[in-house]
Amino acid sequence: MDNLQSVNVNEIPDGFSATDPTGGAQPGASDAQTAKRQDQKAQKESILEQVLTPDALTRLRRIKLVKSEKVEKIESMIVSMAMQKKLPGKINEGKLIEMLEGIGAKKPESTINIQRKKYYDSDSDDDNDDDLL
Repeated sequence: MDNLQSVNVNEIPDGFSATDPTGGAQPGASDAQTAKRQDQKAQKESILEQVLTPDALTRLRRIKLVKSEKVEKIESMIVSMAMQKKLPGKINEGKLIEMLEGIGAKKPESTINIQRKKYYDSDSDDDNDDDLL
């Protein structure tokens, strides 16, 4: 165990690196990144509140609890449409449902195919259960 702690940076073999397990991020940099993410999130929420009706916003937040990836796609789509001024008015609950169904239709459902190995028994053709009686 003492050997691990006394390894010098110059002694590290090729293909390995001496990185900080915490990611090597500066404490001030992470605060700035966190603040930037929070500002972007607040701006996104503000746009969604302006563009969606209260019923649609409530539905979107409920769906986010279950299918967060799908909701993030819809949110980014709505925000980009709002910034490009392609929205004719507020999005109601019915239009939101249509958008959600459109996102769901684009992604094919994953299926599971089970392929079993086939074992061939040479005695199975000759096997006659009538002789057991």
